[in-house]
Amino acid sequence: MLAAILVVICGTVGVVTACNDAKAQDGEPAAGVKSTELIRTDKSWDGVELPDYFEGRPELVAVKYEFPAGQKLGWHHHPVMNYGILVQGELTIIGQDGKEKTVHEGEAVVEMVNTIHHGENRGDKPVILYMFYLSKEGEQLAVQHPEIPLD
Repeated sequence: MLAAILVVICGTVGVVTACNDAKAQDGEPAAGVKSTELIRTDKSWDGVELPDYFEGRPELVAVKYEFPAGQKLGWHHHPVMNYGILVQGELTIIGQDGKEKTVHEGEAVVEMVNTIHHGENRGDKPVILYMFYLSKEGEQLAVQHPEIPLD
């Protein structure tokens, strides 16, 4: 069953690096399982080093976001480390300093931590983005900044 689940995940998103170790029930490598490492880094998309891990019990959170074409997200920051895979569309992330990163379909992105930014779907189709947060119980995933107007 686990091998079947890994095949679905790997075939759809291509993010599970543990697929290299997936085994069929007989202990042999699972047929048809392919693993593609999309990103390995210690920096966010803007080149800033990620913070050290927090102390305490971790809480891992996975969130699927869907943004219509033309949608702008408000200014916000993430107090926890997070990364994701864009599975449809194109998302442009803009830092308060004006630095931009456009993430394309199939690409991985590591978000800024404790740095205010926002995102825009400048494309012509909805964005579907899977984000994975390395958090702890009670920690906010994002803090909104409605006091900062979008241009």
